[in-house]
Amino acid sequence: MYVDSSKVKQGDKVYTRHLLRESYREGKTVKHRTIANLSHCSPEEIEAIRLALRHKKELGELLQGNQVGSKTEKITQKQGLSFGAVWVLADIARQIGISSALGNTREGKLALWQVIARVIDQGSRLSAVRLAGYHAACDIIGLDKFNEDHLYANLDWLSDHQSLIEDRLFRKLEGYRSGSGLYLYDVTSSYFEGTENELAAFGYNRDKKKGKLQIVIGLLCNEIGVPLSIEVFTGNTTDLKTVGAQIEKVKERFGGGEVTMVGDRGMIKNNQIKDMQKEGFHYITAITKPQIDKLLNEKVLQLELFDDELAEIEANEGIRYILRRNARRAEEISKARTDKLASINKEVIKLNQYLKDHQRAKEEVALKKIDGKIKKLKLSEWVTATINEREIIISIDEEELAKESKLDGCYVLKTDLTKKQAAKEIVHDRYKDLTLVEMAFRTSKTVELEVRPINVRLEARTRGHVFVVMLAYRIIQELAKRWKEFNLTVEEGIKELSTLCSVEVELSGVGKVNQLPDPRESIRNLLEAAKVKLPDSLPCKGVNVTTKRKLSERRKRIV
Repeated sequence: MYVDSSKVKQGDKVYTRHLLRESYREGKTVKHRTIANLSHCSPEEIEAIRLALRHKKELGELLQGNQVGSKTEKITQKQGLSFGAVWVLADIARQIGISSALGNTREGKLALWQVIARVIDQGSRLSAVRLAGYHAACDIIGLDKFNEDHLYANLDWLSDHQSLIEDRLFRKLEGYRSGSGLYLYDVTSSYFEGTENELAAFGYNRDKKKGKLQIVIGLLCNEIGVPLSIEVFTGNTTDLKTVGAQIEKVKERFGGGEVTMVGDRGMIKNNQIKDMQKEGFHYITAITKPQIDKLLNEKVLQLELFDDELAEIEANEGIRYILRRNARRAEEISKARTDKLASINKEVIKLNQYLKDHQRAKEEVALKKIDGKIKKLKLSEWVTATINEREIIISIDEEELAKESKLDGCYVLKTDLTKKQAAKEIVHDRYKDLTLVEMAFRTSKTVELEVRPINVRLEARTRGHVFVVMLAYRIIQELAKRWKEFNLTVEEGIKELSTLCSVEVELSGVGKVNQLPDPRESIRNLLEAAKVKLPDSLPCKGVNVTTKRKLSERRKRIV
């Protein structure tokens, strides 16, 4: 058996053809037959096959690093790059359609590495380049040399092609044509430490970071919480103003059949409902506490209907209200209210003692402190503080407290779906599915993916960065489903896989090849659950990925 190589000229181009062939005798005639076409293999893989065939009787010695054959052929072995994590993540990306959606161009491969790097270790484009120096990214994904400038430019490419990539991913979803037509939508924000981002603006900050510029991020998911599209808005965009773009997106790109949008009480209001109805969309949302009070006063709803069991009221214009009182939530709210009052009383005791011990202390200052705390804890509707003979006295308006607590644990859902289209239990369950979007935001912002810090300034690159996070979340979500039986997080599983390294075998004068060791049991279990098989060997391109920017001397010094 041998490798037969030859060059073939077609027009102005010259191609190299490699065939794995063997000789055999038929009577007195020696003939040759082709076993496999190796033309798709890299030069390193061809040399590795030649090496194995040349020393097929001495492979044991070859793998032990001994000299074999010619004295000039010396075998050396050393630890290669980590390949376990990258191989698994790349294969999961292939299985769920991310790889094909990004495409097989250089830009598509760079984007795939950005997604995989975000899953392995969250950081900047600079850190993603350094990460490729530790992991077999180039050998597995098929990349040549790149640096951080290429990755920054790749964010522009991702932003330009985002809609196309999202559409390809949507078509990859199993049963997308016969889906329920139900879409979950929610909004979050992410703040900046700097001030130079083109989309950054002051707005309602969900992270409670006062004085910080931010961007607003809207995430559209299908009914089981798989992200379909992510969009970045300027930081001063209100939740309501983001909904129109989602209606157009569902209509033009993800629609088909009846469509139902599910959003929380701050997302879908009267104007948004009118826009949806124009397009023939349905909606599921919740209403605010003042709206519940109004419906109670108008006798549309009755307080006694709020119970652990779902209740339903059909109003005019085809609107249905689904009612429930969550007893556990009601208890939590009551306890929180009691704890707040206890903290105020504790402060009152402290201040009264101070006024008693310091006769020159001003009563008005102490009263102002208590009033400020009452206002801060949002108890001013039923708690008041007064001064009587240098002593602060707390009064509780029992009537106002009763009004305040009557709706503890109560909530009302609103929909235009008929009973035939969806029973009250289905409407309730679909609204609760918004927690899937909240989980996506929680993972993307604070758990495995950390969308912050956003180390870019340009609008397109900001959108590209957030899109990378969404694609990385798709992989995290899939691995979480496949590893749900293990007592570990996805982050811990990735770290375990990262310990699986190749063994680089070099034969002087011939070339290098990556040998893959047998993984330990814990890694085998992860691979099996993830439905990923390791290859027999890896190409060894020897691509040396380095950053253009070097660490400053200040950062190199050990303090």
